[in-house]
Amino acid sequence: MTGSSVPLRAAVPQPRRGALGDPGPESVPVSAPETGAVPQCWTPTRALGRAVLLTGLLLIGGVLLGRVDLVVLAAPFALGTAYALRRRPVEPPRIQVTAEDGTLVEGGAFAGVVTVGNPDLAGYDLAVVRTRVSPWITIREAGFAGAAGVGRPLAFSVVAGEAVDLELTGLTTRWGRHPFGPAGVRAVACAGLLSSRPVLVDPELVRVYPMTEPFDADEAMPRAAGLVGGHRSRRPGEGGELAGVRIFGPGDRLRRVDWRVSLRARQLHVAATLSDRDAEVVLLLDVLAEAGRSGGVRGSASVLDTTVRAAAAIAEHYLHRGDRVSLVEYGPAARRLRPATGRRQYLIALEWLLDVTAANSEHEPYDQVFGPQVLSSNALVVVFTPLIDNRSAAMLARLARSGRFVVAVDTLPELTAPSRRGQWTEVAHRLWRLDRENTIGALREHGVPVVPWAGAGSLDLVLRDVARLASAPRAVGR
Repeated sequence: MTGSSVPLRAAVPQPRRGALGDPGPESVPVSAPETGAVPQCWTPTRALGRAVLLTGLLLIGGVLLGRVDLVVLAAPFALGTAYALRRRPVEPPRIQVTAEDGTLVEGGAFAGVVTVGNPDLAGYDLAVVRTRVSPWITIREAGFAGAAGVGRPLAFSVVAGEAVDLELTGLTTRWGRHPFGPAGVRAVACAGLLSSRPVLVDPELVRVYPMTEPFDADEAMPRAAGLVGGHRSRRPGEGGELAGVRIFGPGDRLRRVDWRVSLRARQLHVAATLSDRDAEVVLLLDVLAEAGRSGGVRGSASVLDTTVRAAAAIAEHYLHRGDRVSLVEYGPAARRLRPATGRRQYLIALEWLLDVTAANSEHEPYDQVFGPQVLSSNALVVVFTPLIDNRSAAMLARLARSGRFVVAVDTLPELTAPSRRGQWTEVAHRLWRLDRENTIGALREHGVPVVPWAGAGSLDLVLRDVARLASAPRAVGR
């Protein structure tokens, strides 16, 4: 935590203070009054009750017993209470949470600010703040909670008409939208005689983008279908790949004339080239099941962690090469991101990946998203699936039968094991592993390669085989 704060029972320098400006969103007291009622934001404390009780007892005793000394003893309590209450706060304290507005990536630095404002003319003797932080945001301040996500209370004084900023810094450990907050504050004024009701503020979501693992695919796309791009196609056109030499014809450019061949054949010949075209890549995310334990960016990876990070890496690779990339979820929601290219599409894809969650197994996936109007027949479909649910294998088989080029990326962690242990757990898990291997073998026999994700070069061999199959002639029925 940068800046300064005063934790309970500990003394550190004062937090950063400033003039009270725009408080932002209104803070909400815990107990909201009914419409038309006057809110009672400040309540007397036990100290005020004790002071009034002691003053009253001493005055009554002095009058009844006729003792002036009791009245003299009651005078300091009465005068002190009246002096402390000469300037009482009316409005509740204001609190606001603000997260750093920037591009946060897994393992990057996080900075958040909790602002407490005092709109009254009376200062706060003590303001106690407590905020909840997502367990995937590690606060460096000693004493802040890790897994529980709730930090220790922080206490400080607030001068009238000013605001205090508590700066919290830390590290982000996992992708997603993580809440920073809610935060609550409770203030004490008038020498501890009045206390405000707890005031809460809604949390602010912090966007943490997945860390893209290095990925590079040197193999050509199976079938390029666009007009221009960086992939070699089988169609003749203006490109850099030599396709052969042919006789000069109308429309050929003079710079394509091959003078060596022309002199030998005594007839103009030109160098024929293959056109360079772009391709469409469809990243299909299987969210029917979640397995494994997520340990953050430097820990173990679950199925969703591997899926999101691999999809971000592949999307970044092909978008930087000028290809069109689209994303589709295989689940009840059936979310879809339309195909596009460029840096803007990459940023939109990262935002889209932040909302990836495991689906409820009770709902059936929406299979109509794989219609011909959605998935192009020339697109390369990369499916990220753990192959836990039988519906995933059936979906891959349908895509292969439809004639599309499909590559399945196995996202199941190697050391995945059941959480509950029993007498037959080990045997059942081993049988399930064998059945899964049989399913993978059956998919490979039907032309669906299944490869585990291993970072850079994971799909080179597979894309080479798919490109060879795409270039092979196909039988056409009559």
